[in-house]
Amino acid sequence: MNLKISALEYVEEVKNGNLSAEDFVSATIDRIKNVDEKLHAFLQVNSKAIEQASQIDKKIKSGDKVGSCFGMPISIKDNICIKHSKTTCASKMLEKFVAPYDATVISRLKEQDAVFVGKANMDEFAMGLTTEFSAYGPSRNPWNTDYVPGGSSGGSAVSVSAFECVASLGSDTGGSVRNPASFCSTVGYKPTYGLISRFGLISYANSIEQIGPVTRTVKDTAFLLNIISGLDSHDNTTIDNTGQDYLADIDSGIEGKKIGIIQEMAGEGTDPEVRSATNDAVSKLEGLGATCEDASIDMVKYSVAAYYTITATEAGSNLARYDNLRYGYDFPVEGFEFNSYISK
Repeated sequence: MNLKISALEYVEEVKNGNLSAEDFVSATIDRIKNVDEKLHAFLQVNSKAIEQASQIDKKIKSGDKVGSCFGMPISIKDNICIKHSKTTCASKMLEKFVAPYDATVISRLKEQDAVFVGKANMDEFAMGLTTEFSAYGPSRNPWNTDYVPGGSSGGSAVSVSAFECVASLGSDTGGSVRNPASFCSTVGYKPTYGLISRFGLISYANSIEQIGPVTRTVKDTAFLLNIISGLDSHDNTTIDNTGQDYLADIDSGIEGKKIGIIQEMAGEGTDPEVRSATNDAVSKLEGLGATCEDASIDMVKYSVAAYYTITATEAGSNLARYDNLRYGYDFPVEGFEFNSYISK
């Protein structure tokens, strides 16, 4: 079984009868069993995934309408709610929390017959850039397990890169999708704020964060955006993008486009290798017909300070709801009774 195919290739193979959703998902689960003890991309694996894929095969055979995912195996970062599934944010604080509802992105993927193979590891409450700060242990980079996979959506990037799923959803505040995607050689995308509903995402910094896909190709990213983006009555920050098809112009190229290269991003403190890679990218863009021009945004020098001010403040507010009465640890109370304490 070739588990290295892209999302669009998977759809075509299943649609044309060359591939069974059940067989592919079964092989994916076997792959997880074989490699994830070492990689630790997953915190939970869906025990019903193969059965769900089988039901989709039955729909195809009976001629019933099938959603555009055709049973595609997708992993979900463990801060996105799936109804009746644990959503822990990689924290002991939420170790026993079971989501009572689906996030909007989950509802939309379910409508299109996606199969969720499991919940992906992450830095606790999405605060980190390495996926070393999970309460359940770190994820490992599939290219070299001595290296970190990036974070905080490290499990999402690892699962896609290691062929433990076809695509994944993560969340990105200050690089948490893009960073692990680059570390693991996948495609990571942080959409424009409001493009994708955040309803059902356990929030870290709600004025900055966005749910974003991790895939193997840019076209796969566009495919998922067509499914999960758009207006949502549960999230009043979402925008109406009715009629937008992100696959429609994906092959039109960039000839004639003007691209600004922000000089403050490549200034003092930038690693020479990073600067060299950026220059190579500029050359490639120009070779494809784009015009690249130096640009300056003076406020960039304040961006890191602003980021940490905003995120720390919003995280403090958002995480304050997880008090010990509802979400704390259980522990033996013997010896802690108030009267006993006073008498001692």
